[in-house]
Amino acid sequence: MAQPLMPHATASWLVDNTSLSFEQIAEFCGLHILEIQAIADDTAATKLTGRDPVRAHELTMDEIEKGQKDPNYVLKMSKGPEQIRRTKGPRYTPVSKRQDKPDGIAWIIRNHPEISDGQISNLIGTTRTTIAAIRDRTHWNIANITPKDPVTLGLTTQRELDAAVTKAAKAHGIEAPVDTRLEGDREALIEQLRAERDQAARDAEAAAGEGEGEAAPVVHTAETLFKH
Repeated sequence: MAQPLMPHATASWLVDNTSLSFEQIAEFCGLHILEIQAIADDTAATKLTGRDPVRAHELTMDEIEKGQKDPNYVLKMSKGPEQIRRTKGPRYTPVSKRQDKPDGIAWIIRNHPEISDGQISNLIGTTRTTIAAIRDRTHWNIANITPKDPVTLGLTTQRELDAAVTKAAKAHGIEAPVDTRLEGDREALIEQLRAERDQAARDAEAAAGEGEGEAAPVVHTAETLFKH
């Protein structure tokens, strides 16, 4: 099934602007439901900028309305995201996004220092001079540069960024980072389900005992055990 070009940003927009269930959003965006919960609770590692799938022609308002009326309805994408094939040479960046480049470069330098200037240049479509100026904080506009995820800014794709991180990690002989942001939530959910299951079993046993008129079970303490 085709997925939105920017699934996390799209999920953020759907959470904020529709009454679709987390399951519907997770299914449409190809994400785990706990990731949708994290986005809704603002516990994701990076605050996402929502991406409107209607304006991106990936989803229609009719589809959203069908989903809001029926929580079991599976949203259908209008079209798959256009796959942009890279060619050799500098990456073209729309004029409207060029002002975001320094923010994207700063984010990569801060979060993935193992990525080389050449890789950053290929990802963002900028010069090594600009990257060096941001890295050593001599850029003319350094006071106004705020690190922001280049994928969310639309400067590169998650697949290309992940590939660059993996390649850089391998070159430096370090293990590629693994996203563990949701492990705590997943473990907490498992513990909660276990507790609910155990409580249900205890309630069922108690109800059965009362129904049969059985005597209350004897609870042995350390004192009673040593008397025998």
